[in-house]
Amino acid sequence: MLKIRLKRVGARKQPSYRVVVADSRAARDGRFVEQIGHYNPRTDPATIEIDEERVVMWLRRGAQPSESVARILKSLGTLEKVAG
Repeated sequence: MLKIRLKRVGARKQPSYRVVVADSRAARDGRFVEQIGHYNPRTDPATIEIDEERVVMWLRRGAQPSESVARILKSLGTLEKVAG
Protein backbone atom coordinates (compact mmCIF):
# COMPACT_ATOMS: atom_id res chain seq x y z
CA MET A 1 0.00 0.00 0.00
CA LEU A 2 1.18 3.51 -0.76
CA LYS A 3 1.28 6.16 1.96
CA ILE A 4 1.59 9.92 1.74
CA ARG A 5 3.94 10.79 4.57
CA LEU A 6 6.71 13.07 5.77
CA LYS A 7 10.40 12.42 5.05
CA ARG A 8 12.72 14.21 7.48
CA VAL A 9 15.48 16.34 6.00
CA GLY A 10 17.63 19.10 7.46
CA ALA A 11 20.37 19.36 10.02
CA ARG A 12 20.32 17.95 13.52
CA LYS A 13 17.78 19.80 15.69
CA GLN A 14 16.60 21.79 12.65
CA PRO A 15 14.08 19.52 10.97
CA SER A 16 12.18 20.22 7.82
CA TYR A 17 10.18 17.66 5.92
CA ARG A 18 9.39 16.59 2.38
CA VAL A 19 5.92 15.29 1.64
CA VAL A 20 6.39 12.07 -0.34
CA VAL A 21 4.41 9.14 -1.67
CA ALA A 22 6.15 5.95 -0.51
CA ASP A 23 5.49 2.26 -0.04
CA SER A 24 4.26 1.65 3.50
CA ARG A 25 7.05 -0.94 4.05
CA ALA A 26 9.86 1.49 3.14
CA ALA A 27 11.92 3.23 5.82
CA ARG A 28 10.87 6.72 6.92
CA ASP A 29 13.72 8.39 5.06
CA GLY A 30 14.11 5.63 2.48
CA ARG A 31 12.87 5.10 -1.05
CA PHE A 32 9.84 6.96 -2.29
CA VAL A 33 7.75 7.08 -5.46
CA GLU A 34 7.28 10.85 -5.79
CA GLN A 35 7.96 14.03 -3.86
CA ILE A 36 4.84 16.21 -3.82
CA GLY A 37 5.78 19.05 -1.50
CA HIS A 38 7.60 20.24 1.58
CA TYR A 39 6.77 21.36 5.12
CA ASN A 40 8.85 23.47 7.51
CA PRO A 41 7.37 23.67 11.03
CA ARG A 42 10.19 25.93 12.32
CA THR A 43 9.00 29.08 10.54
CA ASP A 44 6.25 31.26 11.97
CA PRO A 45 3.73 30.43 10.56
CA ALA A 46 4.79 26.99 9.33
CA THR A 47 5.70 26.86 5.64
CA ILE A 48 3.56 24.38 3.72
CA GLU A 49 4.00 23.97 -0.01
CA ILE A 50 2.16 21.02 -1.58
CA ASP A 51 1.15 20.20 -5.16
CA GLU A 52 -2.57 19.70 -4.51
CA GLU A 53 -3.22 18.30 -7.98
CA ARG A 54 -0.75 15.45 -7.39
CA VAL A 55 -2.07 14.82 -3.86
CA VAL A 56 -5.64 14.48 -5.15
CA MET A 57 -4.45 12.13 -7.91
CA TRP A 58 -2.62 9.87 -5.43
CA LEU A 59 -5.51 9.86 -2.95
CA ARG A 60 -7.92 8.83 -5.73
CA ARG A 61 -5.53 5.99 -6.63
CA GLY A 62 -5.76 4.69 -3.06
CA ALA A 63 -2.77 6.20 -1.26
CA GLN A 64 -3.42 6.74 2.45
CA PRO A 65 -2.10 9.86 4.23
CA SER A 66 -0.29 9.50 7.55
CA GLU A 67 -1.85 11.23 10.56
CA SER A 68 0.45 14.25 10.32
CA VAL A 69 -0.04 14.63 6.56
CA ALA A 70 -3.81 14.24 6.95
CA ARG A 71 -3.76 17.09 9.49
CA ILE A 72 -1.78 19.28 7.06
CA LEU A 73 -4.07 18.45 4.12
CA LYS A 74 -7.15 19.13 6.23
CA SER A 75 -5.82 22.58 7.17
CA LEU A 76 -5.26 23.32 3.46
CA GLY A 77 -8.71 22.03 2.50
CA THR A 78 -7.35 19.36 0.15
CA LEU A 79 -9.07 16.40 1.82
CA GLU A 80 -12.48 17.98 1.20
CA LYS A 81 -11.72 18.12 -2.53
CA VAL A 82 -11.21 14.36 -2.65
CA ALA A 83 -14.22 13.49 -0.47
CA GLY A 84 -16.57 15.83 -2.32
